[in-house]
Amino acid sequence: MVIAPSFDSLNTSAASRLSVGTSLHRTIKKTFISLAMLCSLLGASASLMADETVNINTDSAEVLSAGLQGVGLAKAYRIVEYRQAFGPFESIDELAEVKGIGEKIIDDNRSQITLD
Repeated sequence: MVIAPSFDSLNTSAASRLSVGTSLHRTIKKTFISLAMLCSLLGASASLMADETVNINTDSAEVLSAGLQGVGLAKAYRIVEYRQAFGPFESIDELAEVKGIGEKIIDDNRSQITLD
């Protein structure tokens, strides 16, 4: 004698899988939407940050590192130390005197740098 599952038990199992699949689909969809929104916000804040200027004669190391591409806290602290030792920068190109700041960093950030 062969015992086969009843039709009702097959439907219940299928319905259960469908419910789990739908729930998983909703979770994935919500996660994807959240990630897309986060990426959008990060892109917007990065573009806003790119439009802001950085004053190399007055801004703190934290502001310098946040506002200048290729400049982390270590290089930003060197910029502050240089201006404390030698006075305000007279030109943007004078940044090349700071250890770790080369022409590429200066050129990449020239439009964001101010001296006033």
